[in-house]
Amino acid sequence: MKKFFDDIKKDMKFKSAGPGKKLTEETSAKPEVVQSSSNAKQNRHAPSEGAQRAGAAALARIEHQQKPRVHTSQDAIRNQGETQNPVLFTVGSKVPVRDPACLSVSGVYFTCPLTGATLTKSEREVHIKEAILMRFEEDAIEASVMMIYTFNKDREKVKAAVDIISKYVENICKNPTEEKYRKIKLSNKVFQEKVRSAEGSREFLQALGFISVMLPVEGQEEEEEFLVLPEQSPDALELMKERRDRLQRGEPVRAQLDRQPQAFRPSPNAQRFELPQEFYNLSAEELKREQQQRSDLVEKNAMLRTKAMREREEQRERRKYNYTLVRVRLPDGNLLQGTFYAWDRLPVVFGFVRESLVDGWQPFELVAPGGQKLQEDEEVALAECNLVPAALLTFAWDAAVQADIAAAGGKSPALLKPELLETIRTLS
Repeated sequence: MKKFFDDIKKDMKFKSAGPGKKLTEETSAKPEVVQSSSNAKQNRHAPSEGAQRAGAAALARIEHQQKPRVHTSQDAIRNQGETQNPVLFTVGSKVPVRDPACLSVSGVYFTCPLTGATLTKSEREVHIKEAILMRFEEDAIEASVMMIYTFNKDREKVKAAVDIISKYVENICKNPTEEKYRKIKLSNKVFQEKVRSAEGSREFLQALGFISVMLPVEGQEEEEEFLVLPEQSPDALELMKERRDRLQRGEPVRAQLDRQPQAFRPSPNAQRFELPQEFYNLSAEELKREQQQRSDLVEKNAMLRTKAMREREEQRERRKYNYTLVRVRLPDGNLLQGTFYAWDRLPVVFGFVRESLVDGWQPFELVAPGGQKLQEDEEVALAECNLVPAALLTFAWDAAVQADIAAAGGKSPALLKPELLETIRTLS
């Protein structure tokens, strides 16, 4: 078993990064690995026998699975390039783009917060599940909590399981010598409906120290399976409370959208966007049909539609997009590009730009097409601002602040960080 995990770890190429370290991906660099909260904690309790048994039980589930492999964005791009005749679209154009080399962005990618792997949308779920199961060897409590919140999509089911398990722990801590509170009959209706149905719940109980035992049942000839917790010391009971709290604070593990920050030199093609189909909710054929229909009807209906009708149509249009590609034209003409969810809020875009600047602390403005000045503190989705599926924004430093700096003999602030300028490209 140990050799198996050594091989898996070597294959997945685990790395660690400091707490809070931002995951970014340059075109020539692999993403860094974010250190989990468990790795950052000090004075970690050694795994109990129960935790080890829970880990062994969960790990048995993946012994026959293929070992996970960490994919880089280059792998994903290479795989996409091998797809025959991908149908891709230019924003505002009726003509499909079939050459991946002409794309504004190669695709939509995600970063696993546990391993740092760069993943395509189809790879996310399987990779994260495997990464969670791999953590049982290190911390069975944390891994089982991740299982409960990540593997079960029904939030109500999760809440019900967490509430029942918390009640088990509360009863044990209040009545530590009462054996009945330390025995869970697996055929019990509440356990079957509320706990067993939630994947990861049994693993959590085993990590607490519960063991599976066949016991006789009064009035029955055959024995039944119980989960039994040995009597606990006062210190062990306090540890159980702490682990219950960790369960109650659990959160699902979600792959993070890789914004793929990229700088471009000044270009007359700044407003030209050629997007892969991942940006759309529609299939390629549906999208072509929609584009043709809009083109045929736009002039005919322009004078007939009321304002309410136009607004409803715009809302329907915005729902067709999953992601949006945003470019920001800087004062020196260079461009900054990033990928966002269509429902990301304006402060997310401002934060992305700020993190890309040398002097991001200084106030600045972003202006949308048509001269609309965007507000950093306005919690409005990009789709609601008509910034989907792509948009070119104009950046400007706050004029009053720049005037004060100039009056004091200061220089104009630097723009993009050196690491972005090192990989600056030319738009094709």
